[in-house]
Amino acid sequence: MLIRETLKNGYTIFQDKKTFCFGVDAVLLADFACKNIRLSKSLSVMDLCTGTGIIPLLMTSEIKNAKFSALEIQEKSCDMAQKSVNENGLEERIKIFQGDLKNVGNLFTKASFNAVTCNPPYMPFSHGKSSPTDAKAIARHEVLCNINDVISSIDYLLHTHGQFFMIHKPERLQEIFTVMSEHHLEAKRIRFIHPFADEAPNLVLIEGRKNAEKEFVIEPPLVIREKNLEYTDEVKSIYEN
Repeated sequence: MLIRETLKNGYTIFQDKKTFCFGVDAVLLADFACKNIRLSKSLSVMDLCTGTGIIPLLMTSEIKNAKFSALEIQEKSCDMAQKSVNENGLEERIKIFQGDLKNVGNLFTKASFNAVTCNPPYMPFSHGKSSPTDAKAIARHEVLCNINDVISSIDYLLHTHGQFFMIHKPERLQEIFTVMSEHHLEAKRIRFIHPFADEAPNLVLIEGRKNAEKEFVIEPPLVIREKNLEYTDEVKSIYEN
C-alpha cells in the first residue's frame, strides 16, 4: 500500500508499509552527515542503499549547494524514491539510480564523489530465517551485499580525503574498522546511540575519510528515549529542525 508522508523539511516521501519504511536510524544518519560534512562550492554526495530516498531528501534542504546521487537495488524502492523526487521538484538536485553497489565500477566514475552516506543492512544473512527475495530481508540482512561490499564501493566512489557517513551495529565495529583499513579508509568520528540512558548502545554513527591519519573522536552518546518512552530533547530537535 503506497502512502505519502511529509518530512520535517516539508518534502513529501512515498513509501509502502507492506515492504519497508525508513526509521529513526536514517534520520539520525542524515543529521550526523549534515553536521560534519565539509562544505565546498561543488559538493557531490552519493547515498548507497538509499531505499525510498529518505537520506538525500532530508540532506538536500540542509546543504543547498550539493548534488545527490542515490543508488538502490530494489526496483520498487527506486520507483518510490523517483516519485518522491518528482513530487518535490528535486530532479536537478537528486538523481536516483537502480543498481547493485557491487557494480559501482560500471555505473559511476572512480573517485567522483566528495562524500558518501550509507545505511546498509546490519544483520548477517542466515539461510532459513529470512527469504532472500523478501524486501524487508534485503533491507535488514546482508542478503545481497555485506560490509566488505559496502566499504569497497565507498572506496571506489570517494576521491582522496573524501568523507563517508554510515550507521551500523556496535558489535560489528571491529569488523568494520578492519575492512576500512584494508581500503585506506580511516575512522575520524564515532557516536554511540543508546535506546535509553541506562542501556547499552544498539547503533553507532561512523564518519570516515579516505587516506586520512589514524585518529578519531568519540562524541558524547546519543540517547533516543526517556524512561517515559518520549524522545529525548536532542532527538526531538533533530526531528524538528
